[in-house]
Amino acid sequence: MTIMRAMVWLLVAVLALVVSLLAVRWRLLHRVQSPLDPEPFEGHVYRIGDATVLERACRDPGVTVVCMHGFLENFHYFTEFYADPAIQLILIASADYHAPAPTATPAWARDVPGVPGTIEYDAAVLVQALEHLPRTDRIRVHGHSRGGAVVLEASVLRPDLFTRVDVVLEAPVLPGGKTRTPITGVTLWALPFIALLWRKRPISNQNRKLWGRLDDPRKRQVISALPFNPRRVRTVLANLVSIAAWVERTDARHLSAVRGKVLIADDDRVLDPASMRASAERAGDRLEIVSVPGSSHFVLFDEPRLLGLGDTRSR
Repeated sequence: MTIMRAMVWLLVAVLALVVSLLAVRWRLLHRVQSPLDPEPFEGHVYRIGDATVLERACRDPGVTVVCMHGFLENFHYFTEFYADPAIQLILIASADYHAPAPTATPAWARDVPGVPGTIEYDAAVLVQALEHLPRTDRIRVHGHSRGGAVVLEASVLRPDLFTRVDVVLEAPVLPGGKTRTPITGVTLWALPFIALLWRKRPISNQNRKLWGRLDDPRKRQVISALPFNPRRVRTVLANLVSIAAWVERTDARHLSAVRGKVLIADDDRVLDPASMRASAERAGDRLEIVSVPGSSHFVLFDEPRLLGLGDTRSR
């Protein structure tokens, strides 16, 4: 009888522990995380669905650049590189990522179909920005990492918008591409706890090799902000699940509407360069494949000369 009672109490204790663990995970998954102190931004900030579109103040632009940041990044990934005041800089902030408070609701904004956190959702937002905001005939669309997949998805939604666009896919997620380290179900389940620990030390001995060189202060700043940019861990989870599904369901047809170049970092520790190259080669001569020896996943910081825009004056 004593043994039976002990076993019952043990079972109750285990169940209580499991329930407590699930409750903590649910809270960590859904609560809004505080951002880092925001950097200043001068211009228009538009709310489009659960995402944000930002247009930097520019009086007389010579070229338009539309940027889509990567997984866990934010729009400030691009702002220093495209600092030329002659650039009309349009930035997409992913759904449920921290961004400046909107200052205007544009008359052209439409409801965004799909599920926030997915590649398809952000692509629909990018389409609206590309449709309504460019003020020049010279347009570059630049997507980094997950942002590359968003650009390709947008080109499938509205191929007509990309006929006059020069695309830059920087270390992009591509159809059939792979991550360097497989994302397992255990990792996804433990993500709220991993995120909590990561916020305490964004750059550590455990993840140091992912980032490559960190002698550039701006790059170090961008990397350190990664775990703070999404508003909720559930959005991080949605991003990861969406990436995994997108690379499996897409094929070379997603490369048929774009022209430009794809930058493949030979020392990319986030995405697999070999699978990235194999995918890009299916685009034929529509995409110039540029290998970047010694660069990490963050080509914009490691080899910025390869992304140079040239003369920004109107042609």
